[in-house]
Amino acid sequence: MEYDPLKNRLARAIDMFPALRKLFYMAFNLIFLRQRYVLKEIRNLFRETDKINLYDAGAGFCQYSAYVLSHWLNSNAFATDLKTDYLRSFSAYADIYYPGRFTYKTADLQTFTPSQKFNLALAIDIMEHIEDDVSALNNLYNALEKKGYLLLSTPSDLNETAKFTSEHIRAGYNKKELENKLNRIGFRIIKSIYTYGTYGALSWKLLIKIPLQLISKKLYLLLPLYYLLVYPLAEILMRLDMKTDNKQGTGILIVAQKP
Repeated sequence: MEYDPLKNRLARAIDMFPALRKLFYMAFNLIFLRQRYVLKEIRNLFRETDKINLYDAGAGFCQYSAYVLSHWLNSNAFATDLKTDYLRSFSAYADIYYPGRFTYKTADLQTFTPSQKFNLALAIDIMEHIEDDVSALNNLYNALEKKGYLLLSTPSDLNETAKFTSEHIRAGYNKKELENKLNRIGFRIIKSIYTYGTYGALSWKLLIKIPLQLISKKLYLLLPLYYLLVYPLAEILMRLDMKTDNKQGTGILIVAQKP
């Protein structure tokens, strides 16, 4: 399974119709359980009056930068990605809605460390794409100020889909192995949980897997009716997943701190 072609089509649509960006971000919040976990942890770590200096590593569509910039009005965000067009597109949007508060650089996380320091770094579903993950994690550690946080989300080794995604370097992480890598670098683990447990995995099938199958068969007109029918159940499943202490799951979420 390949996600990049679909993401590239979305990026082109956003470029053609910039007003759709907020709608896309709203849709991400509705259908991606991972995003709900990440935003919840950001809210847990920072009060509304705090200043967040965000390093959005492997930012993609920059939806997390947008969230921080819109909810913490004295915050700033710096984003990196290998896809310059994604970053440039969001930068043009940020110049209008968050003037002077967003910067970016096309960079490889295996070799790049920003010159400035941050109190929050995000690495959301990027580590599975990186061959030298230890170097990337070291660079993230060095980008943080003392007591700064790393929020990391990645597929687990229980994720069967990750094993068949050609864009992934590795088929998910063993949770303990990832914790050990972070500890050896110097991070202190604040929180480490499985996401996408029984409830979340089913919501992913309903909201992502089946719609992608419909798209692959060019059954686009069925999507609105399909989502209308299944979304209420999927919403309940996602909420249950976030309230459940998942003993295992297809995703891992870790909050780590630089001492």
